[in-house]
Amino acid sequence: MLCPSCNTEAGTSAFCPSCGTNMATGAAAATIPTQQSGLSETAAGVLAYITVIPAIIFLAMEPYNHSSFVRFHAWQSIFFGLVVAVTHFVLGVIPIFGWILLVPVSLGFLVLWIFAIYKASKGERYKIPFIGNFAEQQAR
Repeated sequence: MLCPSCNTEAGTSAFCPSCGTNMATGAAAATIPTQQSGLSETAAGVLAYITVIPAIIFLAMEPYNHSSFVRFHAWQSIFFGLVVAVTHFVLGVIPIFGWILLVPVSLGFLVLWIFAIYKASKGERYKIPFIGNFAEQQAR
C-alpha cells in the first residue's frame, strides 16, 4: 500500500513509516515543535548566582560563554562570592565586635544577593557597587 502523502511503500501499517500520515484517512501527522536546547540567557544569569560552581560552568560551557549577559552575571557572582567569603573570614577573626557585625553584614549580603538574582531574572545588568565594574570588564 502506498502512502497518499509521500508515495512511500507503507505495507499494512496504519501510519506511514516515512512521514507519519494516517493511511486510512490520509491526514498528515501532527508536527511536534522542536524544543530549544539549553537554558535561556536570563535563566543562566540567575543560576550563576546560586553558587560559584554554576558560574564557572557557564563561563566554560557553550553557548553561554559567548553571551556577554551570562558572562557578566557569572563574573559578578564569582567576585561577590569572594567578597562575602573574605568579609566573613575577617569579621569571624575579630572577637566580639566582629562577631556582632557579622549578623547585619550577612543580612545585607543576603538582600543584595536576592536583589541581584531578581535583576538578572528581569534581564537587567545590575552592577553591584564596587564589584559590578570588575565583572563588566571581564565580561567583554
